[in-house]
Amino acid sequence: MKKLVFALFCGWLGCVATVAAQTRIDTTGGRYYRPVFTSVIRTQDVTYGAATDFMGNNQNLRLDIYQPQGDTVRRRPLLVFAHGGGFVSGNKNDAEIVELCTRFARMGYVTASIDYRLLFLPFDTLNIGRAAIRATQDMRAAVRFFRRDAATSKTYRIHPDFIYAGGSSAGAFMALQTGYLDKDSEVPAYIGVAALGGLEGSSGNPGYSSTVRGVINLCGALGRPWWIEAGNVPLVSLHGTNDAVVPYGAGTVGSGLPPQKVYGSAILKTRATAVGVPNQLYSFRRAGHVPYSGSSATALAYMDTTMRFVRDFLRPLLRQPGTVTATQAAAAITPHAYPVPATGTVQVQWPAALAFRPQPVEVLDATGRVVRRLRWEHPTLLIRREALPAGIYLVRAPGLAARRIVFE
Repeated sequence: MKKLVFALFCGWLGCVATVAAQTRIDTTGGRYYRPVFTSVIRTQDVTYGAATDFMGNNQNLRLDIYQPQGDTVRRRPLLVFAHGGGFVSGNKNDAEIVELCTRFARMGYVTASIDYRLLFLPFDTLNIGRAAIRATQDMRAAVRFFRRDAATSKTYRIHPDFIYAGGSSAGAFMALQTGYLDKDSEVPAYIGVAALGGLEGSSGNPGYSSTVRGVINLCGALGRPWWIEAGNVPLVSLHGTNDAVVPYGAGTVGSGLPPQKVYGSAILKTRATAVGVPNQLYSFRRAGHVPYSGSSATALAYMDTTMRFVRDFLRPLLRQPGTVTATQAAAAITPHAYPVPATGTVQVQWPAALAFRPQPVEVLDATGRVVRRLRWEHPTLLIRREALPAGIYLVRAPGLAARRIVFE
């Protein structure tokens, strides 16, 4: 009798989890398209974590949160933005980031502007690479902060399946790395990523996923274009074709430092298109670096263009099921799992309709907390119960619908 009750409970809870996982964002009434709210509430200096800076000192990490005043929607998409400054300067109050956060909040989004660890010594390209990893660890911690809130207190009413990473200049490097640099082995050996704490780092909120649903790249670049792989999340980019700081195509960064080759938005578009990642690029013709920054009429016009282009890219993504992190074609493809329920080990089988590709996997409990991270290396993935308590879990992998499994 107890087994029957447990099975019925698991079936009911599983249906609830599946419905929740497949929810979409309601975009009717002009929401997420036009400024449907006249005022925005800005909550400043919220601590989202702490980490060791380049000098070995502990640094508290803070962010500002922007919410549409008077909003009653229960779960809302989140845009996390990071400022520029070459990993040596800037902060969450930079004018263009405040403008982006405010404008998107008036459309109905929740937005956040983060501070992150800056500076590095010696002042060379090796250490600017390490600074970029530290900063990206902080952005991942900010994503985890909101996902933890969504699973617990729900203070900010975030939909955990609709979190996007964005940034300007150095902040765009961070957003791109958050979205596409997902294996420690991809980081050049000379960076020493293990000594830095791995890609996830230890900036706060462990146990929650740092994956994002899409990337907003404003005048940024990646160290390697092939970090973008089939099944990755969508990418929207804007970049000046005459950018002399961060190359529009392939080039070097670092100013007076020894040159470090990076790949700007034009190259990233080519790569994303080649591997089937949804993406769009707006090229600011003959414009330089971050042309939307400033108060001149020209800069404001560039900001208007930036807002419209990003808005029009994001809004259709909000109407896709929450578990989809790649193309719409993969939305209905779910891996098989057996036995369900299981006592010791569940086998998850890669869908026969798709070519197998190794990728990371997360196992989430019923609250949305990540309880295990695995690497899917072969078409059949074995998930052993080990110390997991009895209950329902979701197995989530990029480009596939989540699969429910049960341990009893």
